[in-house]
Amino acid sequence: MVKEEGRILHLKGNKKKKEKKRKIQSLVLFRSGQEKGAQRNRAKILAKRMAQTISYITGSQLLPLKRLPNIAIIDVRDDERSYDGHIAGSLHYASGTFTDKISNLIQDVKGKDTLVFHCALSQVRGPTCARRLAYHLEEMKEDTGIKNILVLERGFNGWEASGRPVCRCTDIPCKGETA
Repeated sequence: MVKEEGRILHLKGNKKKKEKKRKIQSLVLFRSGQEKGAQRNRAKILAKRMAQTISYITGSQLLPLKRLPNIAIIDVRDDERSYDGHIAGSLHYASGTFTDKISNLIQDVKGKDTLVFHCALSQVRGPTCARRLAYHLEEMKEDTGIKNILVLERGFNGWEASGRPVCRCTDIPCKGETA
């Protein structure tokens, strides 16, 4: 006897029984192989997207570049920005409302081809918001001119601890640089 999808089949002889079992097993193996293959493909695509779109930049690399007209620095810290200071010229898009304001960000960075994201340490909020923007741009399939999305290594805390200039103005958007 062989049980198949709730039915019991009576087969004569061991040979028929073995053949039937082989067919059922191969069908199950084929299906699970397809599912595993699909999962692997999805994982490869996701890894490729992340590798292509998100890279890190050090503070020493960013310092000479930050005044170039094609670069925008995006600060995704929440309330810390108001009392800790910020990198001069950076745009503020709090991580808590970032997804809702992606369209505004795209408008604000028109003409920029490189965006550098950071939060306090650039371990969670900065990279997460950078990925959200990358996925949004990929879904839009519209040329915004943004070619590079970077994350500031060690975030704002690393920037400040290294003695790099910090602005403490309250201008929105920030235009000055004060220590």
